[in-house]
Amino acid sequence: MSAIFLFAGLILAGLIIASSMQLRSFQLRMAAIGAAAVVLGIFFTLASFRYVGEDSIGLVSKNIGFTSLGSGKIIASNGEKGPQAKILPPGWHPWYWPFIYDIEFAPIVEIEQGTVGMLTAADGLPLLLGSTYAPLWKSGTERQMVGAAEYFLSDGNGFKGPQASVLSPGTYRFNPKLFKLETAPVLTIEKAEVGVVKSNVGEAPPLGQGELADGSQRLVDQGQLGIWRTPLEPRQYYEYSHSKAYQVTKISTRTQIVRYTTGRGPQAGGHEETEINVITSDGFDFPVDVRIQYEIKPKDAPLLVASVSDDQEGLREVMNSDVRAIFRNNAQGVKALDYVKQRKEQEKKSLEMLQEKLSHIGVSVTAVRIGRVGDEATLGLLLKTQKDREIALQEQETLKVQQLAAEEEKQLIRTQQEAQEEIRLATARYGVKIAEQDRQKLIIAAGAEAEAVKIKAEAQANAYKQIAEQIGSGNAALVELLKIIGERNISITPRVMVVGQTGSSGQNGETTALIGTMLDTMMQDAPEK
Repeated sequence: MSAIFLFAGLILAGLIIASSMQLRSFQLRMAAIGAAAVVLGIFFTLASFRYVGEDSIGLVSKNIGFTSLGSGKIIASNGEKGPQAKILPPGWHPWYWPFIYDIEFAPIVEIEQGTVGMLTAADGLPLLLGSTYAPLWKSGTERQMVGAAEYFLSDGNGFKGPQASVLSPGTYRFNPKLFKLETAPVLTIEKAEVGVVKSNVGEAPPLGQGELADGSQRLVDQGQLGIWRTPLEPRQYYEYSHSKAYQVTKISTRTQIVRYTTGRGPQAGGHEETEINVITSDGFDFPVDVRIQYEIKPKDAPLLVASVSDDQEGLREVMNSDVRAIFRNNAQGVKALDYVKQRKEQEKKSLEMLQEKLSHIGVSVTAVRIGRVGDEATLGLLLKTQKDREIALQEQETLKVQQLAAEEEKQLIRTQQEAQEEIRLATARYGVKIAEQDRQKLIIAAGAEAEAVKIKAEAQANAYKQIAEQIGSGNAALVELLKIIGERNISITPRVMVVGQTGSSGQNGETTALIGTMLDTMMQDAPEK
């Protein structure tokens, strides 16, 4: 487009000048030449306009200039010939004539969500001695540093080479001749894990700082060069997402279980290794199923990374070696049968030794469990002998228990009998008391009855005495006899002859006759024996 404007301006100016030559007036010819110059200037100016689309940037390269780039320089920031630091944003831009400037177009860069941009600068200050990455940019200057290359190369003091600073998600206009872009996922530390940072950026710590007991590893403060002693907690980290500047090892803080068993294979909540073979002091060689439960506390994760690099293969190799050595050494001090019987003691002893051994690399062992000990081929005969012995002992114990139960049953029967005797004795005692009370009752009743008879007899005697005094004792007796005869319905027909001498009054004979008759009636009424 610029060349067309320039070519059109030249043609139009030439036509005006050619036409002015036919004019006779000098003033008109000069006016025509001036008009041609104006037209040429207008079209020359129009030829300098460059248009950049909305989704693009313009990259300027200067072809003509009085100064050239210095040694080692690639991007011009002060008007030198060559690729220019300044980029053209979307829109019209004047003063960029085609024969002086070349304009290239590049798309706007978009960094998607969940990723960050990693930059490498092709120009800038040389990296500091011993540094692999450029220092971090000042907070809040990221867009200015990347969007204005001239600022990066001047007041921004940008360094050449890999940049430690990253670009967060968004759209950017930057000079692709200055910056090379790579993307990486945002660093995310999930729940139940921490991130241990090995930084390739920052100052080296003072000599001797953070050394372990054996001097083999060092832990440094956050921001220094090396492994940071403070791990990253669960969340997203844009500033540490540069996968080359910061090597972040994710360490699980969940409880882990390692199974040493014959059925090797991945399991939920842990993994499996081959079983541990031990040899006891009496020469028995047999496998032992073992389960080791451990965890890595957040504060110990950097020590683990510094010691074995990660919580996977590096840790497994060290743990397997220590676990197998400890179990084999412990087994050499006991006999096979004692090892089987003293499983709890072996678990406790192994736990204490593993805790001390693995704590030096940041691993906290929380439990040791021994499962199956030996098999039919290795301990079958020994276990059978022990089983038979145990059965015999159990039988003896059972017999003792049965004897004890029998004695207790005898004692129970004796106690029950004694209880029954006590009941009978108590019943008899109560019977005696009741009989005594009945006897007293009868005595009291008899006494009362005797007293009543006595009173009645006395009353009758007194009445008889009074009657006898009035009518005479014989007549009184006769009256009483007649009462009895009437009450008992006694026949008074003479059946008994009474012979004898009577008294002077003749009453004794009659009385005797009546008594005889009464006795005869009473004998008749008496029941037969």
